[in-house]
Amino acid sequence: MSERGTAMVKSMKEPPAYGVTSVDHALQLAVILQVEGSITVSEAARRLGVARSSAHRLLSTLVYRDFAVQDEDRSYRAGPVLEIADKAQSNVGALRAAALGPLRTLVDTLDETASVTIRTGRTARFVASIECSRALRVGSREGMVFPAHLVTGGLVLLAQLGDEELEALYASDTEERPDLTRLRGELRAVRSSGVALNLERSERGVVAVGRGVTGADGRVVAAVSVSMPSVRYEPHRLREIVAALTTAAEAISSGLGESAG
Repeated sequence: MSERGTAMVKSMKEPPAYGVTSVDHALQLAVILQVEGSITVSEAARRLGVARSSAHRLLSTLVYRDFAVQDEDRSYRAGPVLEIADKAQSNVGALRAAALGPLRTLVDTLDETASVTIRTGRTARFVASIECSRALRVGSREGMVFPAHLVTGGLVLLAQLGDEELEALYASDTEERPDLTRLRGELRAVRSSGVALNLERSERGVVAVGRGVTGADGRVVAAVSVSMPSVRYEPHRLREIVAALTTAAEAISSGLGESAG
């Protein structure tokens, strides 16, 4: 066999010598969900050649990690993590690249944890997060997904929607549907001030403040926020916090504009 042929053979994928079967099965299911669409427990068991109980455990784990969601008919479809990977991975990469420097500056300025969030449907995902150095601090939320109406960045991004768009967004959400009358009022306040203030809304003992980041076209595409233990939050510091957030948001927006150009 020629050297070129040998190289081609070596470059072909081969199963790892010590592969973990359950991990392999979970990854197979993630690919099926992203590429083919929804799947039932019975179909997953048939495709993987495992018992229904095993397929159910695998799918439940994917749901827990936001790789899948379960619909009312008990079938499973791609979750927020896979939606982001499929629809906006390059955009997320550009956002992270533009955000990391300003986030570090924001942390240095306020000595509190700073994050950048995007929205996918009814969920908000932390795509970048840098912790401060204090012993008592809010930990990194990078990679985590939360209901958009419960977190600071999610409120900033939901505020970009009109009332009809908001209604349509939550039309099919019967289990975790927020009080839309109250939410609309809160979002109007965010639109008016350009800032979202989260006083222990998503987590007891945590206060966060956020504002929007604009893309090259001027639309708000993400939110930058700073989080701190509630015992350290003082309302008179809000102006200082917002000023630092504004500087960070402008720097991230500028970086996004340069990457688009």
